[in-house]
Amino acid sequence: MSYTVAIVGRPNVGKSTLFNRFLEERKAIVDDISGVTRDRQYGITDWNGKSFNVIDTGGFVPDSKDMFETEIRKQVRIAIDEANAIIFMVDAAVGLTDLDSAMADMLRRSVKPVYVCVNKVDNSTRALEGTEFYGMGFEHNFFVSSISGSGTGDLLDAVTDGMKDEPVKVVSEDLPEGAEPEEALAIPKIAIMGQPNVGKSSLLNAMIGQDRTIVSDIAGTTRDTIHTHYNMFQKEFILIDTAGIRRKNKEKDDLEFYSIIRAIKAMDEADVCLLVIDAVKGITAQDLSIFGLAAKKGKGIVVLVNKWDLITKETNTARDYEKVLKDKLAPFTDVPVLFISALEKTRIFKAIELALDVYENKHRKIATSKLNDIMLKAISKYQAPVVRGHVIKIKFVSQLPTRVPSFAFFTNFPDDIKTPYRNYLENQVRANFNFTGVPVRIYFRKK
Repeated sequence: MSYTVAIVGRPNVGKSTLFNRFLEERKAIVDDISGVTRDRQYGITDWNGKSFNVIDTGGFVPDSKDMFETEIRKQVRIAIDEANAIIFMVDAAVGLTDLDSAMADMLRRSVKPVYVCVNKVDNSTRALEGTEFYGMGFEHNFFVSSISGSGTGDLLDAVTDGMKDEPVKVVSEDLPEGAEPEEALAIPKIAIMGQPNVGKSSLLNAMIGQDRTIVSDIAGTTRDTIHTHYNMFQKEFILIDTAGIRRKNKEKDDLEFYSIIRAIKAMDEADVCLLVIDAVKGITAQDLSIFGLAAKKGKGIVVLVNKWDLITKETNTARDYEKVLKDKLAPFTDVPVLFISALEKTRIFKAIELALDVYENKHRKIATSKLNDIMLKAISKYQAPVVRGHVIKIKFVSQLPTRVPSFAFFTNFPDDIKTPYRNYLENQVRANFNFTGVPVRIYFRKK
């Protein structure tokens, strides 16, 4: 299910701290200086058995003081339009401000669920002072301290309660926690992902042989998600691209926010993601964030290095470039990398073939007998280390009926198997069966 929650609020109320708390990692930079969050941060969080996307809006224009409040209001409008639910964050230490009131006025007109998060409530005095925010008229109000985590559980309970339950799918056996049951095969859906101005629209146009999308040198001209049904040369699939209306350069920050929300929705819908990077700039932190999110969501991935025609080449240029690229993608390096030029249409159809190969890998089923023959031999060659005097024995392996290729290893001490041995088993699965471009999940169960 694609469900997106946007955290909005004026500067320095603690949005990034709450975002980090939700993701249980320090992904967003936190500082007392307002305007630190310039790039939109996004990730996935799990609560009460439900997963949803979280976006830390931030990203207003700190260098343009005369448009300061205007830019923040734009962020709120975009969140209202694009997100499924909104966490409206305010500061109990400062109290209700004019900017809070203006944002509340916009949010009250929305039909989207709004959860008021009164932050920095870390003592009884702040709790009393925070009651003034009830006057904004919202139904859901929560007093939290995003630094300590106090109250955030109640907030997450409310957010997940507001999500519609997906239909229960009956499967042949119990699945591990967090694993999603497989779905019936349909037409493959391939999403073109990447930062602004890396050539996503040019790639789509080259693939379908017509100027379906507007292409421009201005970063951020892409906005609306376009679905293209491709059915030529005995190949059929849906191409998903965030492309469409050309916009003025001054609106690029807002459109970047639009593109991130819609790219995440496109990623949720897709089977395989084509991650397009700029050969001249190389892979960036934002590219790695997109790659990591796609892997966490269990999507097939193909990395396309575009604008390869602009690179001065020697004998081993492509090999050396790919090595540097995969070092940055580690630990998930079993992904196809293709050097293309959307402008010159170089290796465009090879990209399509790779994407369809990865789609097949994602749905590959290994016979249980063959799986056990190969994997039990690999286990006998390299036994799991003894833990606290326990000799760990793995007697049986089976593939689970899940969306992401997943394997259950039945053992006498499942909780004692550490990450290095888990990685060894995954590497053996990849070495013996073709799961290139697809995340693989390893689970251990009590024998």
